[in-house]
Amino acid sequence: MRNERLKMMIVAALFAAIIAVAAQTMINIPPVPFTLMTIAVMLTVTILGKKFGTIAVTIYVLMGVIGIPVFAGMTSGLGIIIGPTGGYLIAIIPAALFIGWYLEKLGYTKVHAIIANIIAVFIILIIGAIWLKFVAALPWDGAFKGGMLPFILPDLAKAIVAALLAVIIRTRLVTAKLL
Repeated sequence: MRNERLKMMIVAALFAAIIAVAAQTMINIPPVPFTLMTIAVMLTVTILGKKFGTIAVTIYVLMGVIGIPVFAGMTSGLGIIIGPTGGYLIAIIPAALFIGWYLEKLGYTKVHAIIANIIAVFIILIIGAIWLKFVAALPWDGAFKGGMLPFILPDLAKAIVAALLAVIIRTRLVTAKLL
């Protein structure tokens, strides 16, 4: 049992590193860059489940907070968290918890994974846009137009791809008794 927990903690750390690498694949669209971080977060939690998926996502955020350059554009630090994009970074933690909770309650099927990941996209975008509105002193329509609207369709596509791919990977890992 103890070795199993240690194995999963190591796997969570590896997935945190995968999220960090995905965050570097970006198109810089001010005020919020378009990255592959969200697809990596959705893949992570859908594969690892609520506990270890959320741990992986939290490790990623904490690595950035303490100064390891894992955020988009190889940035890090508390300044990023309290800056305009900080809400999106903070939001991935409750989004991860939601995905894991939803899938544990309703099952790791493709349909449930798609639904969970789509809802998670809106959790991230809504929290991120609200944060952006206040930190950047934008009007509501400006925060929505700049921090949410351009990301809805790409993030929905990422949610569907992540869900379909992650369910296949998770099923194979569970069958092989690796998860």
